[in-house]
Amino acid sequence: MTVSLVTGANRGIGLEVCRQLAERGHEVLLGARSPEAAERAAKEVGATPLRLDLTSSADIEGAAAEIGHLDVLVNNAAITYDTWQRASAADLSVVREATETNLYGPWRLTQALLPHLRRSGHGRIVNVSSGVASLTDMGGGTPAYTVSKVALNALTRMLAAELRPDGILVNAVCPGWVATDMGGPGGRPVAEGAAGIVWAATLPDDGPTGGFFRDGRPLPW
Repeated sequence: MTVSLVTGANRGIGLEVCRQLAERGHEVLLGARSPEAAERAAKEVGATPLRLDLTSSADIEGAAAEIGHLDVLVNNAAITYDTWQRASAADLSVVREATETNLYGPWRLTQALLPHLRRSGHGRIVNVSSGVASLTDMGGGTPAYTVSKVALNALTRMLAAELRPDGILVNAVCPGWVATDMGGPGGRPVAEGAAGIVWAATLPDDGPTGGFFRDGRPLPW
């Protein structure tokens, strides 16, 4: 059975990704900072709860030790959509905090879980990014969130190049503007945003790697 871990999965896009992967027959590990929230959400979608705070080295090390087998890692957890800031006057403590969860968290977790993904023989890493991280179309808003996601995209490219010989496909996916707590009202249905992430998580062995996608279609870097 394919085993998948989704971070930041107690609500919103992450929860829906868990639901869709479970429906495809995956054994899903639902990661969340709060063990109570993870427990409630896991019951809803038929997943296994996992306490996982990406800013905690102990949580990451514990997860790596607890997980016996892993095929898919979806780095979904993210914070701080800072619409109130502009780059010229950004509070850099906010930028640092966002980067700790949005970049260093996925980076540390990926490093810890790479032995499992290598043993899988067909590992998949999906970094949930955002269209605001596209340098081609970038504006001046949400500097903390944007910079952290640009860096996550760069990490995606580096890991993809390094891990290709191991059969691990690494891609960044923008789910689009989705009606979640972070995205706010008016966005597309959560199921639609999650579908593109699930697409990247279930690519065949000859699928793309090192790409940036929305709904399975390439986005400009």
